Amino acid sequence: MKTPQALVLIESGIGNKLTDKQKKIYRIREEWSVIGELKQLGISREDIDFVVLTHYDFDHAGGVVMQDDGGKLSLTFPKAKHVIQQKEWEDVLKPNIRSVNTYWPVNIETMKSSSNLHLASGTAEVVPGISVVHTGGHNEGHQVVMLESKGEKALHLGDLLPTHAHANPLWVMAYDNYPMESIAAKEQWLKQGVAEGVWFTFYHDHFMTACKYDDKGNITEKWPKG
Repeated sequence: MKTPQALVLIESGIGNKLTDKQKKIYRIREEWSVIGELKQLGISREDIDFVVLTHYDFDHAGGVVMQDDGGKLSLTFPKAKHVIQQKEWEDVLKPNIRSVNTYWPVNIETMKSSSNLHLASGTAEVVPGISVVHTGGHNEGHQVVMLESKGEKALHLGDLLPTHAHANPLWVMAYDNYPMESIAAKEQWLKQGVAEGVWFTFYHDHFMTACKYDDKGNITEKWPKG
């Protein structure tokens, strides 16, 4: 997002460091293309001021560290503050028996030794119009992103609402570490978002980028509109 104060990237994608075996396991059919897509918009990776991550699972945060043709690792967005919750980073550094498989060391060490990490606690404003709120659920340190511009509002609920089909609060992912917390958080945020007429955005949806719901869970508007 481009605001009057900054360029903000929400989630970084899976990155370019997966082995051929990992690509096969996770069914990666397209190469990570965030840098190329930004270039098409006239934006270089050095231009990004903030990277906001709902959590640090490899599929959301794998793009914060990139590998060059020689195999050298560096921060993809070297001038950006990377915003995650304090609780999430604590768990990244000391994962439990379940989360240890989703916090990959290759995405951690370069960030750990940098000055780019920016830890939020609870609710925090990134820049005017963009805020994060700690929710827990999917991970204990999971956060959502609230966006507001020109009278419109959007909610990026990360893995609480990965696709438009997950609007039923009881439909949670097998990857959720704390499913009952996910259900409670999703109920809260869906109710609030519907009441405020917000756009809900999706990270894992192949068919829809964003939509609005009514109080019965029906889609009233969607993007793209086709």
